[in-house]
Amino acid sequence: MMNKKNIAYLLIISFILLGASSIVAQAKSGSGLPLPRFVTLRSGEVNLRAGPGVRYPVEWVYKKRTLPVEVVAEYDTWRKIRDWQGTQGWVHQGMLSGKRSIIITGNLRMLRREPKTTANPAARLEEGVIAQLKECPEGITWCKVEADGYLGWLRKAEFWGVYSGEIME
Repeated sequence: MMNKKNIAYLLIISFILLGASSIVAQAKSGSGLPLPRFVTLRSGEVNLRAGPGVRYPVEWVYKKRTLPVEVVAEYDTWRKIRDWQGTQGWVHQGMLSGKRSIIITGNLRMLRREPKTTANPAARLEEGVIAQLKECPEGITWCKVEADGYLGWLRKAEFWGVYSGEIME
């Protein structure tokens, strides 16, 4: 029969073991950075695999450096990503960068000189154009971007690569 002292020892040992196993699980789970999050491809050729490791087959090869992707899961040094068209798979963390970019979606978009629909256009951007993300100030639904040397503003609804409520300064 167990007394209160033995039960207390068992509880303490259980908490220690659970804490150690959670540390091991965190090491296996990835970086500890928030999920999901946006990143970009670091290389001009990135293999998208069926699973988290080189033993899994390559399902797709990305050929566009700085393409924005969303990290949706992590396992060890592997990141499960999703692209702007919904394709998902695993890439090695070394193929990703924390730099931010966006990709134009939908119809032809007007890059505006100021964050308002009546502002003069700086450039016209077609679907699929990748631009560097500069800032997304608090309190407005616009972000400042640079596309091929043109600097201006786009509404968040006109591109993919930023969360609707995200602020970036």
